[in-house]
Amino acid sequence: MKKIKKKYNLKKKKIFVLGGSGLIGFEVCKEFLEFESNVLNLDVQKKNIKNKNYKFTKFDISDFENLEINLFKIIKKYGCPDVLINCSYPRTNDWSKNNFLSIKLKSFYRNINLQLTSSSWILKIFADEMKKNKKLGSIIQLSSIYGMVGQNLNIYQNTNMTENFPYSIIKGGQSNLVKQMASYYGRHKIRVNAVCAGGVFDNQNKKFVKNYSKQVPIKRMAKAHEISSTIIFLSSDASSYITGSNLVVDGGWTSI
Repeated sequence: MKKIKKKYNLKKKKIFVLGGSGLIGFEVCKEFLEFESNVLNLDVQKKNIKNKNYKFTKFDISDFENLEINLFKIIKKYGCPDVLINCSYPRTNDWSKNNFLSIKLKSFYRNINLQLTSSSWILKIFADEMKKNKKLGSIIQLSSIYGMVGQNLNIYQNTNMTENFPYSIIKGGQSNLVKQMASYYGRHKIRVNAVCAGGVFDNQNKKFVKNYSKQVPIKRMAKAHEISSTIIFLSSDASSYITGSNLVVDGGWTSI
């Protein structure tokens, strides 16, 4: 038992969470604090936690012109993390209209850049810093089962929600990004993985929740902590031989 506990020893580990104020990101921050890690939340929206090991710094992933400058300012101030988690979910104001019938090229292009281009470059910058500092680092990208399978249109029936054209493209790119990075950075003892989450409950349309729950073997949507606990695992030494993986947490959705 002592050996197992040691593998989950994250005390004083430096954890950076991109999008740490979102549904899953905030849960990730809180769980790491339970392990007495030092947590830095990088987001545009401030969320407070009364804990001496928690810090917040405003960071806008959509500011392409200053992306690298702002990242290096953060690294200069806070140092290189032991673990980087990207839970950020930037999108345009017309994101809900990005279905096959309504999407415009400009919006498609902008959302690909917001979510895929920016996350790819950010992960690379931090991996290079870990390499330079000879860190035994872990990088985790929050992805989705829709990077693995197409969207099931049945879950949107009789709701005000629709499929989203660029979403699967973005998530598929992120899921393959970790494989490419794992292949390159593995020799430097830096692990890169993705968590491919199924639908997470967030007070969505009641009909949508019912439709979704019918489709999944466990018959319910995921809870945020069920995704964040998987991220904790991938951040710890308990997963020391896992890299380049897309760890699926979907209640069995992709098994049928």
